[in-house]
Amino acid sequence: MARASTFPHPLCDPTHPEPAAAKVAPGSPPAGWLAANRLACRRGNRLLFRGLDLQIEPGTVTWLRGANGSGKTSLMRILAGLSHADSGEVTWQGQPLGTSDAAARRHTIYVGHANALKDDLTLLEALAFLATLNELDDAVPRARQALGQLGLSSCAHAFVRTLSQGQRRRGALARLALDDVARTWILDEPFDSLDAQSTRALADLIESHGVRGGATLLTSHQPIQLAGMREFDLEPWRVT
Repeated sequence: MARASTFPHPLCDPTHPEPAAAKVAPGSPPAGWLAANRLACRRGNRLLFRGLDLQIEPGTVTWLRGANGSGKTSLMRILAGLSHADSGEVTWQGQPLGTSDAAARRHTIYVGHANALKDDLTLLEALAFLATLNELDDAVPRARQALGQLGLSSCAHAFVRTLSQGQRRRGALARLALDDVARTWILDEPFDSLDAQSTRALADLIESHGVRGGATLLTSHQPIQLAGMREFDLEPWRVT
């Protein structure tokens, strides 16, 4: 839950014009960078959704919406290649995800509820490690700069296990600031546990990522406004 503030939330400030949100409707076949075609997802014995078509194209920001339990996290994990669909197909650059798995993983960053930072490392070391995994040069300077963008410079040499939940969350999100490659970001509730300043910093990262041709798919329980954002609602594909 974001920290309460007496000021308008930076993502739903009524003094700023609301960006147009393009509603994504079912029906058209996916032809995007990362796409789902006739996807179905099952959790245990329960079928969550089926027949789902979705395309995540370069330069777009998509707000994935749906009721609790509708399968938002399950869908994101399938798109990130971390889980398998019950039926249907996920493609990256027009090829089945299974045949382009290594390339797709290099070009996809998934940030879920787990912060994926090693407790026994300092925050700077943990982020530099992620930069090295992404095959980035100058991992430590990049990590130090990324921490600065999320307001974590003073925590750089603190062990991850000693950080607050909010600091860990910001540390995990700092990986988005590591490089300027136009990747696909899949972010599950990224604004949770962020204060107003950190929320604005993350919004700026997402919008800048879209400008350089990157794509973002995210969920949020908070009302959000991001430049060029469109919405995708799971409801038409839910199995009731």
